[in-house]
Amino acid sequence: MIQTENLVKIYREGKIRAVDGLNLSVKKGEIYALIGANGSGKSTTINMLTGALAPTSGTITILGMDMPRQRHQVAARMGVAPQEYSVYSDLTLEQNVRFFARLYGMSEQDFRKRFVELAGILKLQGREGTPVGNLSGGMKRRVSILCALIHNPELVFFDEATVGLDPVMRAFFWQYFRSLTATGLTILLTSHVMDEAGRADRIGLIRGGKLIDEGEPQSLMSKHDAKSIEDVFLKLSEKEFGDE
Repeated sequence: MIQTENLVKIYREGKIRAVDGLNLSVKKGEIYALIGANGSGKSTTINMLTGALAPTSGTITILGMDMPRQRHQVAARMGVAPQEYSVYSDLTLEQNVRFFARLYGMSEQDFRKRFVELAGILKLQGREGTPVGNLSGGMKRRVSILCALIHNPELVFFDEATVGLDPVMRAFFWQYFRSLTATGLTILLTSHVMDEAGRADRIGLIRGGKLIDEGEPQSLMSKHDAKSIEDVFLKLSEKEFGDE
């Protein structure tokens, strides 16, 4: 579903190497979590994978197609919920979602059925006519996720998906993500909240634009004799600094 080889993104005439030789492989129906601190290159990676940003070098294959060259063919088969809210504050919740549905070529009948279903699942019923600018940060996040899922994509990118959500809603979303992958949907998400990572199928730990380790949560903890993914990350970081 996702394959990258030696992916690199350089900014400011070579002064900032935001992504540095990143190799990723994500399989169909899994939740892959790209975990790292703010500024580690997670959002830049998402932007390149979705075709919003061209890589400096390296290759990206999404759903068997080359990105960003074939991004128009890929776009209708994937959904994206970026870190910054991708919704329009002056439009109502329903107007926002309908806008994205039309971009994906959905009929009004298909939109209505899917919208009612997702609004119920995401606990947004009763807010359909509310301007998004009047919603809380957590609700805006849910609207963004609804927009990403409205057209039944095969692959979804969630950049900091649970930011702004309370612990109860965060736990709900992880359960919901799991139910989505049971239908064959593939999810790549990013987070700097490392205690969430154990709920993913596989984790990629990123630091300074480099993948410093990767694997199933329990395997990573066993490998590094750690009690949590955060401990794994700290041990790897200490080793890196020690080598310097």
